[in-house]
Amino acid sequence: MDFQIDKRDGKARACTIKTAHSIIKTPVFMPVGTVGAVKSLDASDLERFIKPEIILGNTYHLYLRPTDKTIAKLGKLHNFTKFPKSFLTDSGGFQAFSLSDNVKIDRGGIVFRSHIDGSRHYFTPKKVVDIQYNLGSDIMMILDDLVALPATNKRIKESIERTTSWAKESIEYHRENQKNGIGVNQNIFAIIQGGTNKEFREKSAKELCALDYDGFAIGGLSVGESNTDMYDTVEWTTEFMPEDKPRYLMGVGTPEDLVENVERGVDMFDCVMPTRNARNGTLFTSYGKINIKKAIFKEDNNPIDSECNCMVCKTYSKAYLNHLFRAREITYFRLATIHNLYYYLDLMKQIREAIVENRFSEFKKEFYSKRNA
Repeated sequence: MDFQIDKRDGKARACTIKTAHSIIKTPVFMPVGTVGAVKSLDASDLERFIKPEIILGNTYHLYLRPTDKTIAKLGKLHNFTKFPKSFLTDSGGFQAFSLSDNVKIDRGGIVFRSHIDGSRHYFTPKKVVDIQYNLGSDIMMILDDLVALPATNKRIKESIERTTSWAKESIEYHRENQKNGIGVNQNIFAIIQGGTNKEFREKSAKELCALDYDGFAIGGLSVGESNTDMYDTVEWTTEFMPEDKPRYLMGVGTPEDLVENVERGVDMFDCVMPTRNARNGTLFTSYGKINIKKAIFKEDNNPIDSECNCMVCKTYSKAYLNHLFRAREITYFRLATIHNLYYYLDLMKQIREAIVENRFSEFKKEFYSKRNA
């Protein structure tokens, strides 16, 4: 991975990340394609209408179905899905916790049962890396011990100790494999934990950032804490993260969250919010969210967002989207998803331009003034 900082405006950064499959301009929002597809879209839709340089896949889901070994046989994720740009794969640790019954954590890893058929599985730091070798992702996330908030200090302490131990095992394993020609073009990120406790976040960040990782993520947020606590934790944690490597905030979030956390020095984001909200009738605009199923849009011939240049806004009216949603027409899910993802990625482009032109603070004021109009 090649990484460079192109411009700073305060703590906000405009960077360039080069992987084997794409050039990623940051700040970047990564659409979530959990099982190898962004819901309701295919690779052609992504390339024509959204144009992301990187999307996500999930190790847990792809390991269980169709299995990482099947994907490896079929040319890994890029050939299997026909999406030619970069993939980041989450470690699957969160899904093992959240989707499984009788989860058990020990010093070696996580024991869980499949949410599909109840079969028993064991994720270890090395196994999670091996699965991602089979998937062929450009950026691999390591196994970490995620804690839902609120949690006791004892549980958070256990989490960061276990996460650091697994991180040491993962990086040693990956660097040794690279010497033997395995995973040569694959990058690996560690995940900082610690809840909203500043002492624990500092400890986790310092321990992990001393290791030879290609980038670092802030995990364990947007899991029940307030926005203020999230922003304070991110601002505190980025102070202990290296300047010369990418910073990724996992599972966040709203357009406001993106703006606020870019201001605090974050480069990369992902969240299911734009796709999930699209399916539920919530569409994002320059002036805030709208609920397209409301009766007021039944005869509204205007686009979703007059400032948006996506295919949907240039072609269809709110009345048509309202009709499709009420009719439960499958076409609605595709069009709404295209719009929401385009909005998110375009927002990141606008943020980058503002950083490069040294006017991020002005951009932020305008961003909020539109929402308050």
